[in-house]
Amino acid sequence: MNRIEFIIATAIILFVAFALGWFANWLVHKFIRVSQSDVGELERLAQELHEAEETRDQAITYLQQREAELTNQLSQTEAELSATMDGLREARHEAESLRNELERQRAG
Repeated sequence: MNRIEFIIATAIILFVAFALGWFANWLVHKFIRVSQSDVGELERLAQELHEAEETRDQAITYLQQREAELTNQLSQTEAELSATMDGLREARHEAESLRNELERQRAG
């Protein structure tokens, strides 16, 4: 193989490699191309997702506030119940004392 044949063979090989690369590039772009309607749909979905996340965050904040309110209310109710039970216990004890004193006065 002389020099001219080598140059021609190299040029043909490089041209074929270029053609195959160009064809592969065209093929890849053909399959992954996104149409404008798809882009619009993706933008709409992204907007809806963003709105859903905001709604979720608002719901979480509301639930946390409501939970804090209910916890506070429960603590107050438990404190009131405890105070009421203490008062009832004292009233029963006082009623029992008065009852015993009344029976002693009747007996004696």
